[in-house]
Amino acid sequence: MHRVTNQLHAHQTKAKGDSRAGRTLGFVLEKLQKKEHSGFVMDVIELESFVNSPPGGFTVESRAGCRVVKWDQENSCVFIDEIQSSKGKVIFCNSPGRKVIVRTLREYTDVRRQLTSKTIYILVSACTKTKVEEKRNRDVPVLGYYVVAINGSHPMIRWEMERGLDMTISSVAGESYIVDVDVSAALQGWVGESFQILVDVEKVKPIWKDTHFTIKYRSDALFDIPYWFGCSKRQFKVSYHGR
Repeated sequence: MHRVTNQLHAHQTKAKGDSRAGRTLGFVLEKLQKKEHSGFVMDVIELESFVNSPPGGFTVESRAGCRVVKWDQENSCVFIDEIQSSKGKVIFCNSPGRKVIVRTLREYTDVRRQLTSKTIYILVSACTKTKVEEKRNRDVPVLGYYVVAINGSHPMIRWEMERGLDMTISSVAGESYIVDVDVSAALQGWVGESFQILVDVEKVKPIWKDTHFTIKYRSDALFDIPYWFGCSKRQFKVSYHGR
């Protein structure tokens, strides 16, 4: 079992004449302020840090060997399944999980409104292959879990979300579909290329997994040909990160 110490070894530099000013990035857990006042775009928070010091709008209760996270449903969309962390089970109360089921046009409209007006939370996995795993040809291990928060009401995020939904969902009447909303580009842009996790004595660059949530619409139409032939699965990416 690897002992993982979460450190951010990312550095962003800006050229100014012949000099470079370095700025060290750190995962600092802050209270998420009102989006419209702070200009907040996104944040990436280690799961244990999130649970131990929940941001505004979240509370955590300990119950019989697990931790239950409650959240403000007026300002947040949480798409996180139950997760077994290194310190026990974590349950996000009232979360539909990574897959959102939509059955009617009204439900789709409501989901679309939430995605473009609230902060979206999903859980991603930081994985990688160290030199040892590469030599032994092992599967990619999970080194840590991180909560990604994205401000759906930010003008650029809202534009990407609306454009992606419009392009992938041609009709919600009489057609079933599965749409993956992928945030890997925004996540990678936010943490930077130099982000590393310390595993024992080796610094490794993570491979991000589980960087999406899914909208599933099930039509009652009998002749939904694309769905039955597996042609209804689509995807679009959210890439804006504000850095």
